[in-house]
Amino acid sequence: MGKGNVVRLTARDGALVEYVNENPMQGGMKDVYFSPDRSYVVAFFRKPLDFSGKERLEKLVGEYRTSIFDQHTGDYWKSLYRWPERIVEQNGLWGLVVPAYQGHFFFGASTSLAGVEKEGKWFSSAKNFNRFLPAEEKGTLAGYLTASLLLSRAVRRMHAAGLAHSDLSYKNCLIDPVGGRACIIDIDGLVVPHLFPPEVIGTPDFIAPEVIATRQLSMQDPGRRLPCRETDQHALAVLVYMYLLHRHPLRGGKVHDMDNDLQEELEMGTKALFIEHPHDLSNRPRLGVSDAPCLPWLDPEQLPYTVCGPFLKELFDKAFIDGLHAPARRPTADDWETALVRTFDLLVPCDNPSCVKKWFVFDNRTRPVCPFCGTPYGEIMPVLNFYSSHNGQDFRYDNHRLLVFEGQQLFPWHASRIVFQNEHLKTAERQPVADCERQQGQWVLINRALAGMKNLSTGEMVPVGGSVVLKEGLQLLLSAEAAGRIVQVQMVGG
Repeated sequence: MGKGNVVRLTARDGALVEYVNENPMQGGMKDVYFSPDRSYVVAFFRKPLDFSGKERLEKLVGEYRTSIFDQHTGDYWKSLYRWPERIVEQNGLWGLVVPAYQGHFFFGASTSLAGVEKEGKWFSSAKNFNRFLPAEEKGTLAGYLTASLLLSRAVRRMHAAGLAHSDLSYKNCLIDPVGGRACIIDIDGLVVPHLFPPEVIGTPDFIAPEVIATRQLSMQDPGRRLPCRETDQHALAVLVYMYLLHRHPLRGGKVHDMDNDLQEELEMGTKALFIEHPHDLSNRPRLGVSDAPCLPWLDPEQLPYTVCGPFLKELFDKAFIDGLHAPARRPTADDWETALVRTFDLLVPCDNPSCVKKWFVFDNRTRPVCPFCGTPYGEIMPVLNFYSSHNGQDFRYDNHRLLVFEGQQLFPWHASRIVFQNEHLKTAERQPVADCERQQGQWVLINRALAGMKNLSTGEMVPVGGSVVLKEGLQLLLSAEAAGRIVQVQMVGG
């Protein structure tokens, strides 16, 4: 029953649900109404659902939701998904009650896009980024890396629960590169292998090549490839690439057929080819005068994918070369999470206050230069190389480095090989244990909380509150625990 334009319903779990019955937002399959306080929305499917569709939604708000949110890490995931909370029914149509998007996923009132949702398309297209995105909403490289990390973590958690999104794309992912935030939406189409098949094959630009190549086959044909975890892995790789470089990894200059539909079928399907393939250059973008407003992003010669650093370069190779037509070889969401965490530790602040990205990834040069604006990094800076041991004696390089700049902090996951920067971190593990400062022309590491820190170069302990000057070749034990790491200092720049 309704009062005025507010409709009140009893959800299937017995909860009272209200929505304002006016001006619904219309999606592909649903009409969406806000609650009176705008804290949640009610999304009604326009067509009646069959038995399988109803069962999918019941499991979505039931056991699948419980498996993720009713755990000790449940609160962590609430900001990374807009996960349906309950089911309502009205006039034979089912609807979902879903938390509303957080305010930072809408463009601010002072911008030309005021009130518009921050769909990923605004941030993944060179045209949108250069021409239409307000300067205050462009974000920084650090923000894009953080948003990509959170998306990877959210996909990893879905896959661990035995689920696949089926339509992972910039339309179903909201990001805020200013605050470094991300959220996966449109959860109601989740795929459960052997139980709930996909209802859509995906969004153009993100559909895996094997899905496109076989979509003419019937759904019953054993050769038909449908959305699954491996196709999510392809879509995630495309998202990360587009967020960081504002171009698509497969849409290049190679013409396969003059018919647009067939060209699309081949370019994104059986003939898909990485535009930055190191040996086959035939799909390099062919840029013209009209592309000038989209530079430098559209030109891999000006901004090659190597500017994303060694860890992401390796995964892009696996995703778009090794695994492009071999789904089992694609990087997992966990692989992306690890690579992004390590890439974040390679970030260097750009000295140019007008630089569009504000940060760049250290590329192991002795004299680093920002690839986005060409500004050299003027100072000498320490690089901390991490080593760890499984027996307390033989320390091996962890393939992990941390760039030191003013205010850089070390956390427990830097000091110990068994602490990981993820949703399982305890409150104390989120606090810095050391930080770096420039004092009288020297770089100094200040011990804030590491009881066992020791200068291995001199044999002296570094007490909590004490400090040590970072010099070339310095070896520093961060923790005396069995999982404690050793740092070796390398000086670069200047």
